[in-house]
Amino acid sequence: MHDVICPHCAKAFKIDETGYADIVKQVRDSEFNEQLHARLELAEQGKQNAVELAKSQAASELYRTEAAKDAVIQDLNARFAAADAARQLALAQALSGVEKERDDAKNKLVRVQFEKQLSEQALKDKYETQLKDREDTIERLKDLKARLSTKMVGETLEQHCETEFNRLRATAFPKAYFEKDNDARSGSKGDFIFRDLAEANTEIVSIMFEMKNESDHTANKSKNEDFLKELDKDRNEKGCEYAVLVSLLEPDSELYNTGIVDVSHRYPKMYVIRPQFFIPIITLLRNAAQNSLKYKSELALIKEQNIDITNFENELASFKSGFARNADLASRHFDTAIEEIDKSILHLQKTRDALTGTNRNLRLANDKAQDVTIKKLTRGNPTMQQRFADLQKGGGEETSS
Repeated sequence: MHDVICPHCAKAFKIDETGYADIVKQVRDSEFNEQLHARLELAEQGKQNAVELAKSQAASELYRTEAAKDAVIQDLNARFAAADAARQLALAQALSGVEKERDDAKNKLVRVQFEKQLSEQALKDKYETQLKDREDTIERLKDLKARLSTKMVGETLEQHCETEFNRLRATAFPKAYFEKDNDARSGSKGDFIFRDLAEANTEIVSIMFEMKNESDHTANKSKNEDFLKELDKDRNEKGCEYAVLVSLLEPDSELYNTGIVDVSHRYPKMYVIRPQFFIPIITLLRNAAQNSLKYKSELALIKEQNIDITNFENELASFKSGFARNADLASRHFDTAIEEIDKSILHLQKTRDALTGTNRNLRLANDKAQDVTIKKLTRGNPTMQQRFADLQKGGGEETSS
């Protein structure tokens, strides 16, 4: 144990070895810290002195280089300012072009979107209207079918199509011909013929229509296929470009209930439709034909020119043929005349020879006649000699008397 006196109150107190060692350590640590603090202050003072010296030297050096640095800085600042101005100008120009393109694209996109919305709305309205018309037509046809007899079913479908067309004739088809086909000279006829003309009365399109329906109570159900061959025959005989069968036959067929059915694989330019597509098929075919009207007009002009050339060639060929025929006839007549002349010459030659022979014979006969005497004639004929003697006597007497 150790006695320790407090420096503040002067009282003694005992402390064991551990406590005493701690106090000694604290005292030693305190002295060390004081010495360390003093040395750190000296080191700090030396550092401050060194720093001041360095600052003084640096300030002196800085002062010497300040002028050069200012000149460099001013030059750099001038260059930076020029480069910045050029950059700002280029950026402004680039931004102006980009912004213009962006605005143009944006405006174009807005316009396209607006037009698309209008187009979609118009298309939607159109198909909604067509759908409503189709539904109304279906309902009306169903109602009509429910109230019609078997005899009137087909006629009413024709009347329906004719009424639908006449409702739009004045506005949509002002120059069109749409009438019943009453020409049955070939043994058959369609129901209606449609022809539309352009301003120059050039035919745009022509369609032969056949309407087919039957009562729901009919025992033997007909099919659309049964009427296609006859319809194609009527189309060709009446000179129509297209043929359309408007049919309510096979009402449960998914094929014919979906819309316009193209059967051109069976017969050229032929379609089968339900009544609600009667006006649309006319419009579609007419509009498609109008696109080729220019080419038809050019083709018609070329045909007319070809016809003129053909007529000229035909007339020339006819002239050549007639001339050749006349020349041939003339040649034949000439040959015949030559033959007849030759025959006449031969005949005259024969006549001449005959006349020459006759003249010779006449001369010989004359010579013989001149040589004939009564004596020669009565030689050997006593009777004739006596008569001539009597005549001579009588003549002598009469002479003497």
